Amino acid sequence: MSDMTTPTTERTRFDWKAPAYQALIRKRRRGELWLKIAGLISISLALGFLALMLTALTVTGYKAFVQTHVTIDVPIPAEDVNAEDIFGSAWRRVMQGAVADMFPDLDRAGLKAAGDILSDGAQFMVRDAVIADPSLIGGVLTITVPVSDPFDQLNKGFVDRKTEESTRRVTDVQIAAFDRLVGEGRVSTPFNRALFTSADSRFPELAGLKGAFIGSAYLLLVCFAIALPVGIGAAIYLEEFAPKSRVSDLIEVNINNLAAVPSVVFGLLALAVFLNWFGLTRGSPLVGGMTLALLSLPTIIIATRAALKAVPPSIREAALGVGASRQQVVFHHVLPLAMPGIMTGTIIAMAGAIGETAPLLLIGMNAFMTAAPATPFDSATTLPTQIFIWADSPERGFLSRTSAAILVLLAILVLMNGLAIWLRRRFERRW
Repeated sequence: MSDMTTPTTERTRFDWKAPAYQALIRKRRRGELWLKIAGLISISLALGFLALMLTALTVTGYKAFVQTHVTIDVPIPAEDVNAEDIFGSAWRRVMQGAVADMFPDLDRAGLKAAGDILSDGAQFMVRDAVIADPSLIGGVLTITVPVSDPFDQLNKGFVDRKTEESTRRVTDVQIAAFDRLVGEGRVSTPFNRALFTSADSRFPELAGLKGAFIGSAYLLLVCFAIALPVGIGAAIYLEEFAPKSRVSDLIEVNINNLAAVPSVVFGLLALAVFLNWFGLTRGSPLVGGMTLALLSLPTIIIATRAALKAVPPSIREAALGVGASRQQVVFHHVLPLAMPGIMTGTIIAMAGAIGETAPLLLIGMNAFMTAAPATPFDSATTLPTQIFIWADSPERGFLSRTSAAILVLLAILVLMNGLAIWLRRRFERRW
């Protein structure tokens, strides 16, 4: 009987202390170190550019949040103001009389120069005060009004007094008159509430964002009302009910492609369909909201489908096992669990929509609007288009207001993204 021998296999033992292996380990660690360094450099550059942008906007725009005002005494003579026709009264002459009382020692040319200190909107503020209290006719009204943009810039230090008079926006006589008002304690620099409570104006000291706020709110309301149900409904059908076929695959590919289409293409589509074919009001939040809804739909559908896919299959199987219908499985079990991802994707899509400018320019939402829209069917402007309008204005005062409006828009975007995070955590705790 032959002896049975079992062959033995010798396992190769690695000597990690050998120079070759030590060199390999050092090379790997160097690679990891360089990868960490590259990552830190990338993050530092991104944060640095973000900090640079915010710093530049803050330095340029923080002074737009305050506005130079002057307190004046305005006589309201009965011969110039007719109580029966207040709107047709000689308010410009009333303001000229107030300036003459403030500077009794100036000649006619000097009074005309000093009158430029007051904003062109001052006469309308005085008129509105008299409308509110007609008993002021024949008396004296003490009122605080904004100064015109050149003197607002002078008070904020943007005008160099040492510059040649011929190259300054204000003359020496005007500077002396303004300094006299400062010395009398009439000049103040309060918070610029008009930036948020007034609509647009051709005068920087009177321009505000109220119309843009309301227009953006109407636009987002229309966009949300259309994109949310349509997007979520389409995603649920494609993910849960649609049979897998070439048609559904084609639809899915087209949705993914639409998410990468430039936004200006949606503006051209809205111009051709909503304005030219349907005849809707040009520049209205209704048209803008419908345009941004088309732009947001692919993002919402993709985000909703991803959230539905993330729900474990065992949830569906367990619900079907206890006799639930397909519809009950989706709406009673799957959809609530997917809601955090759906809401996050929807709000991020809305935040991206509010910052769009190109499609809104094509449908006419960059028109000059001096009043806020009353309904979504009225012509309006939005925050991005208002920024575009102000950035294109030549007056120096609009430069700081442009930066201030950008800061306001960034704050709104941060709030919307914060809302998305809060909703996600709230739904996660609930479900």
